[in-house]
Amino acid sequence: MIHYESTSEEQTLEIGYQIGRNAEVGEIYCLIGDLGVGKTIFSKGFAKGLGIEEPITSPTFTIIQEYDGHMPLYHFDMYRIEDSDELEMIGYEDYFFGQGVCLVEWANNVSEVIPKEAKWIFIEKDLTKGFDYRQIVVKEALV
Repeated sequence: MIHYESTSEEQTLEIGYQIGRNAEVGEIYCLIGDLGVGKTIFSKGFAKGLGIEEPITSPTFTIIQEYDGHMPLYHFDMYRIEDSDELEMIGYEDYFFGQGVCLVEWANNVSEVIPKEAKWIFIEKDLTKGFDYRQIVVKEALV
């Protein structure tokens, strides 16, 4: 387990960048955190680490966005998914086991289809440490 602390959007972006820079083909990163905690900021840094220059947005209504960099990034948002059967319709396995890296926001909504090797990233606020403070915890797998 790796712990990071961020006190600004720039630091959250940089943490995402460093993790994305070290990502490898076939990896799945599950991004968990409340609304407004900074998942999209983290995702922008992650994508930058993969060499992606185009703007990154949260794929809330499209479920998945594809980006090209050093390797493809498949950016999922499972916020509106109520049942993992919905993922079958978009062929999620082609992405999860494809030639790119997956970044899955709200992965806890579909945890039953997430491979056990996935890395889980939790972003949490702690207002006792300031409005912009975030704790970012990376776990190699959920136990």
